[in-house]
Amino acid sequence: MPLSALPFPDSFPVFPLTGALLLPGGKLPLNIFEQRYLALVDDALAAGRMFGMIQPDPVLADGANGPALYRVGCLGRLVSFSETEDGRYLITLLGVARFQVVEELPMRQGYRRVQAHKLPFAAGLAADRFDRAGLLAALRPFFTRHGMDVNWDSVERMPLEALITTLAMVCPFDPAEKQALLECDGVEAQAAALLTLLRMDAYAIADVPHHGFS
Repeated sequence: MPLSALPFPDSFPVFPLTGALLLPGGKLPLNIFEQRYLALVDDALAAGRMFGMIQPDPVLADGANGPALYRVGCLGRLVSFSETEDGRYLITLLGVARFQVVEELPMRQGYRRVQAHKLPFAAGLAADRFDRAGLLAALRPFFTRHGMDVNWDSVERMPLEALITTLAMVCPFDPAEKQALLECDGVEAQAAALLTLLRMDAYAIADVPHHGFS
């Protein structure tokens, strides 16, 4: 079933996790070990296999249920599940749709829940309107600076839209930058933001003062 055809629930659990980015069409592996999130996964498996990923918002004051949350997150659907001998859940979430929080609901078994509405997201990216060569040229030194090993054959063969989604999720941007990528209203806007962040990283490294002794 295509993601656009999946029903969007009015309310659902959320997993607040700083630095974790789920995007529509992307896959996010998670290692679940806290009791409240084990309960969240159990409940999700029993009711549509969906819950949302969202980041805490460090700018806002904590509320009654814990850290304040950003208003935009991404609803995910459980597409793989296994349990370890020590009781952890190893799961994979497939990003279904972005959402905007309307209000937070009472907690259930220690995990948080929200009422939310679905946000539009423009899929599709015209290859002739995006500088893929420029993206790869910015990507190579970025991965080198951050010590990341990459299968470049796979990167170069990956369809452009899937490449943008994957890079946005796996690149080690800071939480606010990841939130900015999530809040882009389509793949084309994400691609432009991603390229900007890669180039900004290069400038930031270049601007670090170097001290030497003669």
